[in-house]
Amino acid sequence: METVNNFTEGGCFCGSVRYSFESDNYPSSNCHCSMCRRTSGAAFLSWMAIPLTRFEYKKGNPKKLISSSQGTRYFCKDCGTPLVCLLDEHPKYIYVTICSLDKPQDFKPNGDMYVEDMLDWVKTP
Repeated sequence: METVNNFTEGGCFCGSVRYSFESDNYPSSNCHCSMCRRTSGAAFLSWMAIPLTRFEYKKGNPKKLISSSQGTRYFCKDCGTPLVCLLDEHPKYIYVTICSLDKPQDFKPNGDMYVEDMLDWVKTP
């Protein structure tokens, strides 16, 4: 885990936006909903729920995209990396894309959500 003084760090591909949060064992999941697929260009998007009070941008500001009536996504305006999402139903959390972390290999998602929307070629027996 990439930690600096008990903080986990991440950011976008080009380095314009950087963030950090207090390290802990946070809930995480692979999301298979159509919005995550479309905004990421991937078969699913892996998220980790971080309390807002533990999250901080260290460099730059992401661009805002109101992706639905319930949520807002943020991404790098320079390289397009999806970074975080805020959901109205969980206002105390910010959802960080696991693969925007400096060491995503240290954060295995705990499960899957919106599995009914999972692409057939992603499903495993």
